[in-house]
Amino acid sequence: MNDGVLIGIDAGTSVLKSVAFSTSGEQIAVAAIPNYYVSLSNGGVEQDMARTWADALATLKELVVKIPNLANRLIAIGVTAQGDGTWLIDKEGAPVGHSFLWLDARAASIAQEYVSSSHYAAHYQRTGSGVNACQTSTHLVWLKRNAPEVLHRATTAFHCKDWLYYNLTGQRCTDPSEANFTFGNFRNRQYQADMLDQMGASDVKHLLPPIVDGATTSHPLSAHVASAIGLKAGTPVVLGYVDVVCTGIGGGLYDPQGKVGCTIVGSTGMHMRMVPNSEDVKLNSEMSGYTMTFPEAGSQVQVQSNMASTLNIDWLLDLGVDVLRSQNVDRTRSDILKGLDEKVLNAKPAQAIYHPYISKAGERGPFLDPKARAMFSGLETGMGYADLMRSIYEGLCFAARDCYSVMGSIPPEVRITGGAARSKALRSMLASTLRADVRVVSRDEAGAAGVAMIAATQQKIYPSLKACVDQWVTPLIGEATKPESGLAKSYDGAFAIYKETREKMRPLWSSMDKVKREANNAS
Repeated sequence: MNDGVLIGIDAGTSVLKSVAFSTSGEQIAVAAIPNYYVSLSNGGVEQDMARTWADALATLKELVVKIPNLANRLIAIGVTAQGDGTWLIDKEGAPVGHSFLWLDARAASIAQEYVSSSHYAAHYQRTGSGVNACQTSTHLVWLKRNAPEVLHRATTAFHCKDWLYYNLTGQRCTDPSEANFTFGNFRNRQYQADMLDQMGASDVKHLLPPIVDGATTSHPLSAHVASAIGLKAGTPVVLGYVDVVCTGIGGGLYDPQGKVGCTIVGSTGMHMRMVPNSEDVKLNSEMSGYTMTFPEAGSQVQVQSNMASTLNIDWLLDLGVDVLRSQNVDRTRSDILKGLDEKVLNAKPAQAIYHPYISKAGERGPFLDPKARAMFSGLETGMGYADLMRSIYEGLCFAARDCYSVMGSIPPEVRITGGAARSKALRSMLASTLRADVRVVSRDEAGAAGVAMIAATQQKIYPSLKACVDQWVTPLIGEATKPESGLAKSYDGAFAIYKETREKMRPLWSSMDKVKREANNAS
């Protein structure tokens, strides 16, 4: 089908988008709606499930308007979304309240409790993944302890993409990647949810939906949704893997030799490499990170994930916006970013060290500590806004090195994607910090492309995922940003201090958390 179209839905933390591609990988059209969620005073972060589905529906309708004869040209729709979190529905398929996002910190103490238990080592060996406050497992335990009436009404626990897939097809299921890194065994890709027994929540196991592999299986678009959008009933819909895996596929992760790394510089920082065989997965002594199944038999993706990446940049940008607003000057993040990259690039390196743990949920990669918090070290008079921003960029690069180091040797080439990948300053710092070539894959919508590629392979447009990668990704890989020897030497020394500082801070973070809670209770 020469004029065939594939749609990839990518429901991210910041933006929900539907992106149309040709069968050869050209981007045809995008429809996007900013995402909306609410942060609660108790550490909760929730999203309106009905609104999320309405937004997804709206983006599909917009593509129907933008693309001539889409109903007849559409081959398949693939769905991916932000990972972790908990999206509950009842027996009628209606939301049971709002979803818990991956940013939700209410289950932090539950995660810490389990990580400290005698059961945790065996769980980590099985899943290859650390337990933290953002996962469905800890959310379900929190609900059992604090809101059992919610669980009583629920019949299925989804993730975001599963909820969208259910609305499109009527199928209650989840994909192998999210199912296994939370509740399963990455070696056989099956549930092994006895952790819920160990956490005192055996009675919620029935909420876990069947696992469906979108690399081999699709379901038809339901008639009523097709009619509402203006598409054909029965159009194949593919449940993609979690957005991290899909963004990796679209961003250059595919490498059966395991010599290429892929970093997503988005709201979170994801650092990953493909592992061709399960026996080659390298687990670490901290028992952190993720092992995610890959849509190719036997292959895995090893991931270390910083809880916050560009959220740190956003924090400093917002400080600037707030200061200007206090003086009745109306500016946006985009306004402040204009010209800032060049100033950051020209600022002196390694003048202060920043630990990018700005999330209220703490950190999960390469160590697990819900009480970890961001901090500057080495500030002095004379430092300006660009100096602080450079320290934040460097902190993100040190965090990347910290993460890659526990997955084995740092790969000689790292491909980056995500909004901040456009920054020349960040690419330069990352290359020198990692002592690796850094390349950008020039595709704006890597996550949507990745899930569309899974759909293209499932629909036999390509004989294999490799063949699809050769057409969709390889031609888009840019020239290398190479490490600078002098800068790399400076960063070697700064990284050693970065790592030593975060190790020594762990008991102090705990003390700071106690002081904060006491102060909050007293006020």
